[in-house]
Amino acid sequence: MSATRFAGFGPAVTDWFVALESDSSRAFWSATRDVWQRDVRDPLEALLSDLAALRGGTVKLFRPHRDMRFASGGGPLKRAAAGLLVAAREAGGGAALAAPSHASRYLEVSIDGFYAGTGYHRFERDQLERYRSAITGDAGAVLAAALAAAEAGGLEIGGEALRGAPRGVARDHPRMALLRLKGLYLGATMPPGDALETRAPLEHALRVWELAQPAVAWLDAHVGPSGQPMARA
Repeated sequence: MSATRFAGFGPAVTDWFVALESDSSRAFWSATRDVWQRDVRDPLEALLSDLAALRGGTVKLFRPHRDMRFASGGGPLKRAAAGLLVAAREAGGGAALAAPSHASRYLEVSIDGFYAGTGYHRFERDQLERYRSAITGDAGAVLAAALAAAEAGGLEIGGEALRGAPRGVARDHPRMALLRLKGLYLGATMPPGDALETRAPLEHALRVWELAQPAVAWLDAHVGPSGQPMARA
């Protein structure tokens, strides 16, 4: 892991992603890999390292290449550089790992700018049952208030959702929008510009995670880790 203190992304960070939109070939990658390394990947690694020192967690960087076995067009390169601060995991039985005890913190830089988010990206079956049970009870109002406060602070609420009502839930339930969710995360995007070349992305990530914390704390308390083992990658 890089020991370099984050000082901003490089000056070509946005231009590289703009060029990628029109040419995501292996030839483009070969010709510009040094730019990606210098202005995109190394700064992202330094940023995650700094944030890990401040907030804890293990740094995970995603590979820049797509798995072409399951891709349908679009070229071999991902349209964003991303990484996580992952909570410590406890080893389970055999080759399995237990789910993290709280939400991972996610960062992404792309043509759209710099995104920071956190939450439970996808509920496993047992988590989904606990989530819906809590939403239909008094605790649901607490989460709704936490999400409203986060939105007022500029965060966006995301998560894959059902089109209709979950089985066994009245269609006119006052918290139907929350009940449809199959995952819940919060985040905000810092637009492209000169500020990306400063330490502003670090401050942005910290602010996003602070605003999201009441909702994440609710998820930790009422949903928590899945009891279903996760296969080792």
